[in-house]
Amino acid sequence: MSQPADKMPFTEHLEELRRRLIICLVAVGVGFVIAYFFKEKIFAWLMHPLLQALPKDGYQKLIYTAPHEAFMTYLKVSFLGGVALAVPVILYQFWRFVAPGLYEHERRYLYPIIILSTIFFLGGAAFGYLVVFPYGFQFFTSFATEFIAPMISTKEFFSLATRLLIAFGLIFELPLVTFFFAKLGLVNASFLQKHRKYAILLIFIVAAILTPPDVFTQILMAIPLLILYEMSVWIAHFFGKKEQTEDQDAKDTTASPASSG
Repeated sequence: MSQPADKMPFTEHLEELRRRLIICLVAVGVGFVIAYFFKEKIFAWLMHPLLQALPKDGYQKLIYTAPHEAFMTYLKVSFLGGVALAVPVILYQFWRFVAPGLYEHERRYLYPIIILSTIFFLGGAAFGYLVVFPYGFQFFTSFATEFIAPMISTKEFFSLATRLLIAFGLIFELPLVTFFFAKLGLVNASFLQKHRKYAILLIFIVAAILTPPDVFTQILMAIPLLILYEMSVWIAHFFGKKEQTEDQDAKDTTASPASSG
């Protein structure tokens, strides 16, 4: 059997981690500069679901309540755009950092995982933008009356939008993480099935932490997480290592009394 790469001293691991973090920061910096030139368009695109949900007879713009708030929001928009552009580089550096500890037959999955993890992250963010944003903002703005009008600040909107986009991007990595762990033999389908009830509880806790404190948005995150978990069970079943150890132990236990006699 092929072996993992030679073990490096702890200091070399730290140096390797430092080098890859610097590469990630440079990639984000380059992405930031590029995104800054399109900051207004990016923010307009980001605001679109909210503006569509605002009452037509109400105030159809976002406001800022501090002199520097709009400028800081544009900087944050540029940073978010930079991170989005740098996602392939960040994921590549992460998996390359993990690669030396893998066997040769495990490292062959590295590049497909890098590509798929990028697609899954961007797909999760797209799901949040295209599905969760319209329904979520429609729900939040539905409480407007003739006495209550939504006047949302750029700071609060961007904070909420960023948190949801990143959260959905990360949770959509669950099937891929399960595939990776299943290939390493760290999880299997029976383990995931056995602990399903705990996973459901954890899913709702995670949804409560990552979303605003309302049940509606929590459910919008919990439902895809539940679906992704069930997908992960099947992924572990088809792509995980065969569960032969338990069967072999059972055979040995059964055969033991006979051999001792």
